[in-house]
Amino acid sequence: MNSTELIKGTLTTIILKLLADNGKMYGYEITQRVKELSDNKILIKEGSLYPALHKLLKDGLVQVETVNIGKRIRKYYSITKQGELKKQVQSDELKEFLQTIHGMIFPQQDLLSNDVG
Repeated sequence: MNSTELIKGTLTTIILKLLADNGKMYGYEITQRVKELSDNKILIKEGSLYPALHKLLKDGLVQVETVNIGKRIRKYYSITKQGELKKQVQSDELKEFLQTIHGMIFPQQDLLSNDVG
């Protein structure tokens, strides 16, 4: 449903929010949670997720813990204190941006919703 450009611009915020809400998560778990929360409307592919996670790791916004599960190695990501601060800033910016875009694209809806309340 949603274009890859829209998702790309919000992926960092989505990841940080999920990690803040859920503690440590591994990549596939993140993709499935996004799918679930969006009613299958947002599907994050590995080719988008892992570069974003690696950038967050490099920037000190997340940390990684490697766990051996049988013969497999699973990397669990969790948000850092710096990541928590960044998540709040980005969430506030995204909220303001979405409100601005909504007002520009759907100005009549804003007028109607004000009349109802």
